[in-house]
Parts: sequence; structure tokens; C-alpha cells
Amino acid sequence: MLDSVAAASAVMLGALFLKVPVFAALILGSLCYFVLPPGASTQIIAQRFTSGIESIPLLAMPFYIFAGVIMNYCGITSRIMNLCGMLSGRMPGGLAQVNILLSTLMGGLSGSNLADAAMEAKMLVPEMEKNGLPKDFSTVVTAFSSIITPLIPPGIQMILYGTLAGVSIGKLFISGLSVGMLTCVVLMIGTAFIAGKRGYRSLRTTPATRREFRSAPKGAFLPLCLPVVIIGGIRVGVFTPTEAGAVAVIYGIGLGLLYRSFGFGDFLSSLKETAVTTGIIGLIVGAASVFAWILTKERIPQALSEAMVSGIDNKYIFLIVVNLFLLAVGMFIEGTAATIILAPLLAPVARTFGIDDVQFAFIFIFNLSIGCITPPMGTLMFVTCGITGCRPRDFLRESVPYFLMLAVVLILLTFVPVFSIGILDVFY
Repeated sequence: MLDSVAAASAVMLGALFLKVPVFAALILGSLCYFVLPPGASTQIIAQRFTSGIESIPLLAMPFYIFAGVIMNYCGITSRIMNLCGMLSGRMPGGLAQVNILLSTLMGGLSGSNLADAAMEAKMLVPEMEKNGLPKDFSTVVTAFSSIITPLIPPGIQMILYGTLAGVSIGKLFISGLSVGMLTCVVLMIGTAFIAGKRGYRSLRTTPATRREFRSAPKGAFLPLCLPVVIIGGIRVGVFTPTEAGAVAVIYGIGLGLLYRSFGFGDFLSSLKETAVTTGIIGLIVGAASVFAWILTKERIPQALSEAMVSGIDNKYIFLIVVNLFLLAVGMFIEGTAATIILAPLLAPVARTFGIDDVQFAFIFIFNLSIGCITPPMGTLMFVTCGITGCRPRDFLRESVPYFLMLAVVLILLTFVPVFSIGILDVFY
């Protein structure tokens, strides 16, 4: 039977290399397992596919996706960008710093790194070029800043990981604030160093006026309250993480009506975009659940756990091995599929080494976020390059210092737990 698993894995990876959609690659690989001798009933595919998406916590996904789409249609992005310009406009790099800060603040609203990257590539990169920043540098900043999005609540990856690994989604949301801010600070410091060395000018040379200090925060205040409402409501017990998604939708619609920027046509477009995005994620989740069942049936998780526990007797060595493994996986497998397949395998092993569930969750999520930028999958790289017209070769050359910045963040998350779980002491 292990030969069938190996064949199924080979077919799945081959299909992913050929750019076959992720859900189709997973189903093709699973079919090989059921077709090859000794075989199994193909009815199991339908059963596992259906049960994989019948999860109460997964109900939160369409709500948060819908809320993020509504926020984009409401024109809230421009209000937050004005605040970012006031806060970081005098730093070296100008609009590059605004780009990073905007990704951090928008992360709690959009919940999707691809949506965030596409929006900023369309909106900010042309303006960055007008301000004297090269296209490849602007594209790299946009792509790398977008990996902050899944770290800020309500990131979809946190919901998926918490559901699959049995980790409190509320705690993941709270810890995501510190992890996202850490990433933001490291990227802004690194960008300031690069900009200063290359002579990229700041966005403004004069301090913000008293009027700007009043108007910019005022315009962005209500949108930025959404993460506070979500985390506060979950912590106090007013609603669950799933119910918080519905609250986010109502909050977004209320802002659109308040600003008079959200009509019935926008509502229908938002519904359509949400349905398409949710459908894509649902197909991936269901297909990956079938493949995960195959791995579980063949006791691959148990074998992996035993191999790691018997071959490694130090949790730090284990963390180094996991980091290298996940970085490699992220280069070839889409993050959602990798989370569904690997989270149930690795989380129990991490617990045996005494590693905190929340800390390991963010090590896991951060590694796969880096994979969104690295080829051959590199979804963030291809999305941003496709919109801005930057050549992937130029993108990769310019991205070297930013990979080093992410390596710094990953080392801190791995070996200094306070950066990922220290904030939990304040709330719990």
C-alpha cells in the first residue's frame, strides 16, 4: 500500500508542477491511490470530500472573506492610506514605508494576502514609480509586505490551522497582532536602510500639520476598530470566532452605508467575489481532506512522528528541521493545501517536544507565507509581477535583502517565544 501512496504523491506533485489547479492535483493523486491495487471504494472520495468541508469553524471563512471584499468596495483603503502617509511619510523610502504599514493595517480587514497584494500593486506601485522608486523594488515591497496579512486577525490561515490542529482560534488571533507587528517593524527598518543607502527620498520633508493630525486618524478610526471589535468580542465571550465573521460583515456594510460609498451593485459584486473565493478554498479543503485521509489510513503521520521523536531528542533541532522542511514545501505546494495536509501531522509532534501550540502555529504559518513568494509556486510573486509588469528575474534579484529580513523574523519566532505568545499573558 505504501507504493500506492508514493504513486499518489508523485502524481499530485507532478500535477502541481504542471500548474494544474491545486484541488484537481489533489484529486488526481487521490484517485491513483484508489485505482491502483489493491484498491479501495471510490465512494470514500465523496464521503471524505464532504466531511472535510463540514466544519463549524470553517464557516468563518466566507464571512471574513465577504467582510474584506466589502471593505475594499467601500473605499476604506484610501482612508487608511492617508493615515499611513501621515505616520511614515518622512521615513526614508516614502511610499515604500506607506506600502508596508498599509498592509499591516489592512490585514485585519482583507484577511487575504493575494487580495492585499493585488490591491496595492494596482494602487500604490504606479505612485511609487512616479516618486522615483524603481518598478522592481516597488513590486518586491508590495509582495513581501503582503505576507503580513495572514498574520493579522482575522487571517484565513489562522482559522484553517486552528481548526485542523485543535488550537484556539481566539488565541491565534491575539498572538497574530504581535507577530504581524514584529514583521512590519523588521520590514520597515530594513526598507529604511535600503532606501537610505540608495538615496530614495521620503514622501514628505515637513511634519504633518495639526489639521492632518486630526483628519487622517478620524477618517481611518472606524475601519481600524474592526480587529479590536473581533478580538474584544471573542475574549469577553460575546461571540465565537465564527460568529465574529458575521459581525465583521455587518460592521463593513454599516461603514459602507455610513460613508455612502456602498450601493446595491457593490453588494452584488461583493457577493459574487466572495462566492468564487470561498468556492475555490472549499474545493481545496475538500480535496486535501481526501488526501489527508489516505495518509492517515496508511499511518504516515504516526510513522513521521515516530521517526522525528526517535531521531531527534532536542526541540531546537526539531524546530530547525521543521523550518527547513516547511520552507521547501512552501516552494512547491500552495499554502492552504500544505496546511490541511501537514498541520495534523506536525502539530502533535511539536506537542511531544513541549512546544507551545500557538508558537508552533505561527512558525508553521510564517514558513508557508514565505513560500507564497518563492518560485516555482510563488503566487504573490506572480500576482504582483503580472499586475506591475515586473520581470520575475528582476523581482528575485531585488528580493534578496527582503528574504534576509524574513529570516530574521523566523529566527525570532522560533527561538524567542515571547514574540509569538508573550501577548497572551496580557489577555489570558
